[in-house]
Amino acid sequence: MVQKQPDVAKVLEYLIPLKIEKLEEGGYLATSDALQGLIAQGRSIAETMEIAQDVARKLVESYIEHGDPLPYEIEPPKKVMQDVKIPISVVA
Repeated sequence: MVQKQPDVAKVLEYLIPLKIEKLEEGGYLATSDALQGLIAQGRSIAETMEIAQDVARKLVESYIEHGDPLPYEIEPPKKVMQDVKIPISVVA
């Protein structure tokens, strides 16, 4: 008896613009004008970005699951990526 191989999910990547602001009471807040509902808060920029990625992933998966079109600002990455700045934490 030949076993059928399970379907392998296709992994898609998208670039989503984020705005990250420092909060007066401490920590950071990330939002996106392109993806309504994306709100993430963390103690550091890196933590905030990580949380924002998880929220964005769930929102995009919901769009796809329900057959809704993605907002036009959300795009797959191009062959050549743009220069980006990454946060690093250093103990002084």
